[in-house]
Amino acid sequence: MSDNFYNEAAQEIVRDAAGKKKNGESLKTALENAAQQVPTPAPAQAPAQPEPAAIRQPVPSQQAPEAIPSTVPTQPATAVVDEPLEDDFGDFDDFDFVEAYDDDPVGDDERMLPDNTAASAIKCAFLGIGGGGGKLAKAFLDLGFNKTLLINTTIKDQPEGVPSENFLLLPGADGVGKDIDLGKRVLENNSALVEDAIRTRIGKVDWLFVLAGGGGGTGSACNILNGAFDRYLKSVESSGRVVYIITRPTAQELLNPTISDNYEHLLSAVGLNPYIMIDNEKQLQLLRGKVGMLNLYPSANKNFAKLLWQVLKLADETSPIQSFDSKDLERVLSTTGRMVIGSTVARDVNKQDLGSTLYQGCIKSSPCPPPAGKASTGVMLLIVTPAMASNPSVSKNLEAAFSYVGGRTDTLFSGVYIKQRLPGIIAISVIAGF
Repeated sequence: MSDNFYNEAAQEIVRDAAGKKKNGESLKTALENAAQQVPTPAPAQAPAQPEPAAIRQPVPSQQAPEAIPSTVPTQPATAVVDEPLEDDFGDFDDFDFVEAYDDDPVGDDERMLPDNTAASAIKCAFLGIGGGGGKLAKAFLDLGFNKTLLINTTIKDQPEGVPSENFLLLPGADGVGKDIDLGKRVLENNSALVEDAIRTRIGKVDWLFVLAGGGGGTGSACNILNGAFDRYLKSVESSGRVVYIITRPTAQELLNPTISDNYEHLLSAVGLNPYIMIDNEKQLQLLRGKVGMLNLYPSANKNFAKLLWQVLKLADETSPIQSFDSKDLERVLSTTGRMVIGSTVARDVNKQDLGSTLYQGCIKSSPCPPPAGKASTGVMLLIVTPAMASNPSVSKNLEAAFSYVGGRTDTLFSGVYIKQRLPGIIAISVIAGF
């Protein structure tokens, strides 16, 4: 046999040993045992007498064959030894599912808006529909409710200072010219776009506050998106619902039949949901003489946003006296029908009729139309100084304030919070379910 024969035989056995283990031996041991099985070449024989050319066979080389190494070279085996062999896994295929959950979850979409920095007891977002709704939504964005999205049919109504990521322009019309039918068509045709934008930009929240101005064509048609809002909340398994915040045009604006009809349509459409109505005429009366025309509506929007924010914020705070918690807040917000929200300050904390003063003050200074009839749920939140909380006569008057409001609602929620440097007792009320 030739040298090539022995070399090829050794290499074949090495390859066979590297492909599998032998009788449970380690790979290195198997390779060493395999090398010992390579046949030893026979001693060289003296050449035979020459034969006739017709039958002469090739004579093996007289040079001694190279010795077969007693151990297998380490370089080829190293790469194989370090990696587990396929046979090493045995029945691991039955458990390959465990690695399916090892990877990190897919990260948030890069279009996702940052989390709210404004303190709140509930996870919520604000959607401003149309020009008026967008301007009101900006007031919440300025407070730190970063999960705010302005939706409109024209870029011309985008308020100054609103980042592009917080604005969604719907194709199909450059405004709708107070045509509520056109507004419905544009919104309905883009409902999938709106739903996708809420999901990719806002993410998971429990409550959606939808802000719209009554009288316009886009805002007054916003209820056509209610199905998209509900699908989104169900898809993220939210615990809340949609709350509408709409504005009532001024008395002079309501003289226009188109504006009046659009407003009435919106009011009728949101009646089956919880909603807050802001009376623009009342806001004008409350702010007239305090701010100029240019700052009238921005100031009104800012004041309302801060008022609602205090309710959301206080429900997230603890009190050494009495707390209004997140479940109380959710109960009130989920009450179907109209809500009235207002606030006041009582500088004379020793008045005998403090309860009536606080309640009537909240209704009088509220940007909402006054309540009509008995409410389903109500909230009275009082903010006092440490000195007031320690005064027995003040404490008695506070109890009277709760009783006064409680007698006008089926279910009353209340809270007392202590703050420093107040001008008097501050009261905030929410009455819902009219």
